Amino acid sequence: MLSCGILKEEERKDCIEMNQWNKYLKRVSQAAAGGALALAVMVFPVYADTVYVKADMLNYRSGPSLESSVLGTLRLGTKVERTENNGEWSLVEVNGRTCYVASRYLSGQAPAMGQKAADSGKAVSQTPEESPYVDKSWNVTLKSEYAYGSFSKINSGSAIYYQNGRENRKGKTVCVNAGHGTKGGGSVKTQCHPDGSAKVTGGTTNAGAVTAVAVSSGMTFSDGTAESAVTLQMAKILKNRLLEEGYDVLMIREESDVQLDNVARTVIANNNADIHLALHWDSTEKDKGCFFMSVPSNKTYRAMEPVASHWQSHNALGTSLIEGLKTAGNKIFSSGAMEMDLTQTSYSTIPSVDIELGDKASSHTDAVLEKLAEGLVMGVNQYFDSAAGAK
Repeated sequence: MLSCGILKEEERKDCIEMNQWNKYLKRVSQAAAGGALALAVMVFPVYADTVYVKADMLNYRSGPSLESSVLGTLRLGTKVERTENNGEWSLVEVNGRTCYVASRYLSGQAPAMGQKAADSGKAVSQTPEESPYVDKSWNVTLKSEYAYGSFSKINSGSAIYYQNGRENRKGKTVCVNAGHGTKGGGSVKTQCHPDGSAKVTGGTTNAGAVTAVAVSSGMTFSDGTAESAVTLQMAKILKNRLLEEGYDVLMIREESDVQLDNVARTVIANNNADIHLALHWDSTEKDKGCFFMSVPSNKTYRAMEPVASHWQSHNALGTSLIEGLKTAGNKIFSSGAMEMDLTQTSYSTIPSVDIELGDKASSHTDAVLEKLAEGLVMGVNQYFDSAAGAK
């Protein structure tokens, strides 16, 4: 490699570009020798610039192809150094690792502060590399004819349905519910159970109560981050992973606020999805790992509809999710289950789980969330495979 340090400015730039070109030729040679000539012949003119992610979420990959494995996800506004660009794909450095991203989702200018991927109430803008996955998307609201919908008190918002457009479409829909994130939800109360009976366990609302907060604000992580912000980030990462896997996805929340209480979220999921995953972190501070809220073994509670007809499927889904998370190398708390009487499962008519992905002491870096998403997708696959095998 040439030494460029003592040259004049223009000569130094030429020298740097020559070194980058030499690195590229070396990679081409190595790829061709390894039988990967199809990728190697793609021409990547040398660049040396700073760029920013201009889409809500952007997958970075091991190679310049949608078939290459996803290594992680970059968020809107992330600054990266680009070294090569062929117009379709760019070579960038992420955490010291060389990887590829779609060039059309990069910009030389940083996005304005507060910029959002899509304005509320307008057509949904597809997130990066989502166009190969999504055939179409639309808003879903709480309809008057939905069973149990009349118990909702906050329901002016809408969820978003993403219909998968890939050849591997599974024909199954996963509802991804980013916990919390409803302004004013803590000052409104909804009925705990459809039959008006009292809660049988504690939680955010004590046992014996007949009403509960419509949507709690959630806890705050030890580093000062709001739980609602982390559940939203987790939901977006999980959405991309599920779409890539071939699932349709119903996203309850894609902004900091959605005006849908826990009853509305559950009822919308009941009527538009096959399973319902609500993402949360626990309020303890022990970094205790993942677990799901299982259906209480209380006989009276399990005899109440719709719990009576569905509690076994709730617990089966939770067990599969924990197995997937464990297989992916995530920490599991105790047996992986904790009995809890929740509004969500009290109104659910599809397999439905509140999955706790750690607590306020847990790390929530992008790498950690990607690992959690990997485990959740494994769990979803396992659940559907088991359900199919039982038929």
